[in-house]
Amino acid sequence: MNRRHFLALSSATLVSAADAKAPLRAVVIGHTGRGDYGHGMEKIFENRPGVQLVALADADDAGRAKMAAALGGLKAYADYREMLTQERPDLVSVGMRHSDQHRDVILAAIQSGAHVYAEKPITRTPAEADELLAAAAAKNRKVAVAHNQRQMKYIRRLRDAVLQEGLLGELKELRAYGKQDQRAGGEDLMVLGSHLVDLVRMFAGDPEWCSARVLAGGRDITRADARLVKDDVGLVAGDEIFATYAFPNGVNATFTSSQKLRETTGGWGLELHGSKGVARIISDLAPNVFLRRTEMKGNVRTHTWEPFDPATVKVEDKHPLDPAGDWLDAIAANREPECSLKNAAWAVEMVCAVYASALSGQRAAFPLKERGHPLEKA
Repeated sequence: MNRRHFLALSSATLVSAADAKAPLRAVVIGHTGRGDYGHGMEKIFENRPGVQLVALADADDAGRAKMAAALGGLKAYADYREMLTQERPDLVSVGMRHSDQHRDVILAAIQSGAHVYAEKPITRTPAEADELLAAAAAKNRKVAVAHNQRQMKYIRRLRDAVLQEGLLGELKELRAYGKQDQRAGGEDLMVLGSHLVDLVRMFAGDPEWCSARVLAGGRDITRADARLVKDDVGLVAGDEIFATYAFPNGVNATFTSSQKLRETTGGWGLELHGSKGVARIISDLAPNVFLRRTEMKGNVRTHTWEPFDPATVKVEDKHPLDPAGDWLDAIAANREPECSLKNAAWAVEMVCAVYASALSGQRAAFPLKERGHPLEKA
């Protein structure tokens, strides 16, 4: 380094040091063997200017040592509470997929003064989500949840095209299909369907009521059919689900999960039907979006699917960042992140409404009066 370069760099460093804020201190919480670190939740702080990853917590000794080494030799704790007390982080990533742990861990992080980015499903019940919403509001902490599809570019731009530019005309119906694999029914609804009901709300607004039928071996479920699954996301039931949600202005949505329909329905994702067109979201780690082109040849109507081009959308893309980047921007701007705790809480409530309706044989109105899980025995 020559003298002129050194002097210039030193001057710039002195100026920036006077104005710069200390980096935000970030930590990761996982639990090896009980949901691990979700879908890469330990990596959300990589290449984030102004953020310093300082520690992680994992109750499993071997898993904790392995992850600490993988993240560059981080300080590691067996007890996340001790880590929150000792490190006083600004940012916390809660990675475990088992949502039976989420309420306690997220509440502790909020109460320590941290903003939180958490794996979904956010909680097992609306009651647990209510607690987190109240705690976040009291502390003015921003909590984002990894319902990442709503913040993916193609879906974000489709939303703008549909809701602001009238791409499909008047939106009338949304058809959501679970993955419908060996998890078809209740597990599919909470683990994968929570993404879809979140998208349904993004396009249609808050639902008014839900009517649903849940079957186990071809019969209607009872509370005796309640069970836990490998990734503990709360109680689930049934191997087939047929649910309808009603929205204002006559808009309706359905959710279907039946392994018998896996090869004949639209695949894991969401179809949007409007008065002038149809769009299909194929859900995956990187969702794809297609528009249906309809042609009449004589008396024969044919349909073909063509990729949606987000560049055709003219309105401004207000929040174009990736999900974790949008969360950090929301903290700086003191706004709600796109993948907000409120939206995630609604997803849990929409799932629980399916069981509330199926067990009662009646519509379940929103908000649900009973905030616990409908499958819990009285």
